[in-house]
Amino acid sequence: MNGVTLSNVKKRGTKANSRKHRSVFLPGEDQPDMGAMKRFSTLFSSFRGKISKDRTGNEPDLPASTELSPVEEKAKEQRYASGQFFFEYLVVVRPKKTKDGIYEPQIIYQFPKKDGMVRFQKEEEEKTLKALTLFCFPEGVNWAPLTEYPSETFSFVLTDVDGTRKNGYCRRLLPDGKGARLPEAYCIISNLACFGLFSKIFDEVEQRRKFSMAMIYPFMQSLRESVFPAPGHTVNIKSFIPERGTEIISLTRPTDSWLEHVDFRTLFKCLSDEEVLQVFAATVLERRIIFIADELGTLSQVIHAVAVLLYPFIWQHTLISIVPEILIDVVMAPTPYLLGVQKSLADQATDQTELLVVDLSEGRKETFIKCMGDEDTILPHKLKDEIKQALSAKNEKSSLEELNRVVPEAFLPFFIKTVGHFAKYIVRKGKDQRGEFQRTNFCKAIESKSTRRFVKTFVQTQMFDLFIQEMEQRPASQDGTGLFDKKIAEYQKRMRGKAKKN
Repeated sequence: MNGVTLSNVKKRGTKANSRKHRSVFLPGEDQPDMGAMKRFSTLFSSFRGKISKDRTGNEPDLPASTELSPVEEKAKEQRYASGQFFFEYLVVVRPKKTKDGIYEPQIIYQFPKKDGMVRFQKEEEEKTLKALTLFCFPEGVNWAPLTEYPSETFSFVLTDVDGTRKNGYCRRLLPDGKGARLPEAYCIISNLACFGLFSKIFDEVEQRRKFSMAMIYPFMQSLRESVFPAPGHTVNIKSFIPERGTEIISLTRPTDSWLEHVDFRTLFKCLSDEEVLQVFAATVLERRIIFIADELGTLSQVIHAVAVLLYPFIWQHTLISIVPEILIDVVMAPTPYLLGVQKSLADQATDQTELLVVDLSEGRKETFIKCMGDEDTILPHKLKDEIKQALSAKNEKSSLEELNRVVPEAFLPFFIKTVGHFAKYIVRKGKDQRGEFQRTNFCKAIESKSTRRFVKTFVQTQMFDLFIQEMEQRPASQDGTGLFDKKIAEYQKRMRGKAKKN
């Protein structure tokens, strides 16, 4: 899921501008006020020159690309009518040798082919397909035939100029064969965010690729004709594969849809609990953070896991889980970002100041290549210890389901205890009137000095500002109905119960 803008420079504007561009809608949908749902990427127009330098001047610009966090995707899915399809299309990308002797990623297959499009639609699709090659093979032109290559899965998001988003899921693998050969990338484009489910689909794709390319497409056709299941439901796909005959493949969507695009295992495999907390602290204050790793899957999984730790808040700035080599200059952007950079490009990404650079690679000498120096003191000490204590309920053998329970239960109480009293300080002059947040009184109400000091800084972030704007605009009838509201109510009930016992 990657946020890039090549054809236009989109800078983070004033609060008024961010309010104006907050919602995300799909074609043909009504446009209710969905709040802070849009994130902008800040890049430089010179990128266009970089791309055209190696390509023909007649090629259209690549589309804007901005990532949605899993929390945003959940809000988007709530607007879907039942009957969404799994994906729009599948493409296969492979490096091909050019006349200059270099290997450039090119699309060798698209399923299904879209016919009957008008010129504008065809041009927009071409832009999207050209962008896919950047993210399927972000290393650029440094490819050569290989004899061994472990398959890996990662994801990205492309956003068109009209704000519509497409999720990209990618599995790179080396086709069966003898001798040196080039890897292939299978990329599924979908309006839906569910990384775990699409990873299972790629497992089936990879099994069929071992027999032949032709075995993949009947399976994908059956999948395309199936309806995407609601959270907690299963869809059964009938499929044939040699040596196994006709099979029924069951694909189940997790009940907690806001967590279905996240795999916490990679985050806690790469970082210790203390290191995760320092990254979390820097993210909460909306700083510039770069993650370094060799594997594309590691980068995308860690960045999306970090973003979901912010729930109920949403990262509002640049988020590019895998930065293609041609776009590496994005590290110079002065605004907050979460970026994933491959190890081979680390030297180009770590010469900046005032940022946190996190090395996720195995055998690293140190985790924090660069830091501000105060990351371990940002969070109130007592609350930080409570998170660490809650995280101790997991271990190295914890399953994905266990982590999906333990991790949110560790981090969500932090926001409940720091800003969970926000509703008391949204004043409405009338039942149907917009609320007004009393920020000064809200901060004064916090008894702990260390917590109050943290909150005074946190309320200045854009993620808090847009969260409060949503709460101010929310109809009074919806107060207390959200997941965060319910968790706050549960916490307050427990506190009252403890007070009675004492």
